Amino acid sequence: MIFALARSGRAAMSAVTVAAWIGAAYWFTSSTSFANPAVTIGRAFTDTFAGIAPASAPGFIAAQIAGAPLGLGLIALLYPRSAAADSAVVAHLAEHTT
Repeated sequence: MIFALARSGRAAMSAVTVAAWIGAAYWFTSSTSFANPAVTIGRAFTDTFAGIAPASAPGFIAAQIAGAPLGLGLIALLYPRSAAADSAVVAHLAEHTT
């Protein structure tokens, strides 16, 4: 989502969009949005609402590892790079980090 927003000239919407995505995934999906393998491992050690059975963690991690290159491939296909978009992202980041 971040790459898509950046490459379509809407990088400023990244923070709000990611927060909305994670919030919706947490409340409305059974996996409660496992963001990365580190989060998955952490959730295997808790018995809260967001916890998972330790035996389920390897399957989630395998899916995350397989999904990463697929997601990057889709971004490359749907949002090809352009020098203008890359320059706009760099300018936006430089503007907000100083």
